[in-house]
Amino acid sequence: MSDSGIEQIMMLAPVIPVIVIDRVEDAVPLAEALVAGGLPVLEVTLRTPAALDAMKAMKQVPGAVVGAGTVLNARMLADAINAGAEFLVSPGLTSDLGDAAVASGIPFLPGVANAGDIMRGLDIGLYSFKFFPAATSGGIPALKALAAPFGGVNFCPTGGVTAASAPEWLALDPVLCVGGSWVVPPGPLDTAKVEALAREAAGLPR
Repeated sequence: MSDSGIEQIMMLAPVIPVIVIDRVEDAVPLAEALVAGGLPVLEVTLRTPAALDAMKAMKQVPGAVVGAGTVLNARMLADAINAGAEFLVSPGLTSDLGDAAVASGIPFLPGVANAGDIMRGLDIGLYSFKFFPAATSGGIPALKALAAPFGGVNFCPTGGVTAASAPEWLALDPVLCVGGSWVVPPGPLDTAKVEALAREAAGLPR
């Protein structure tokens, strides 16, 4: 089972960097460092005024697959698509957002934290989900229990996942990748450090 190409995107690398960007001028060098390190899938969270313009800039980087995160409603979904997003990630799943995403045909990874969330996604034809917030929603034992009744469902745990804990998450059969902010540390952009962190993350087994 697959849904609108999101599974293929999830398989491109073991880690999807969760990016909060404040300066559009950092977008291209940041994307270049992540792609060079082996992490081509870039989730730009729509938490800052610079996010949409940063996405447009990152799309110029060869090999980058640029998507929007923190998509909360149909209006933000439309804005992200207009900015060229190639996939969308949301922290949760509402009927309005789910319907709009499915209607758009864009690869969509909605956040889930319980069985009801997953069932709502399955009802509209989705089989891939972001388990969020992973660390505070029961961690690995919770995801194991949650995944058991839902064969064929894939997950990307995000929220509190670290370089140290990522291998444990990736060892779970239904986990195709994890989302992590550790690859892009806060503060002034250090492209050499980002590329090194990306290279380590890209080498994680799954």
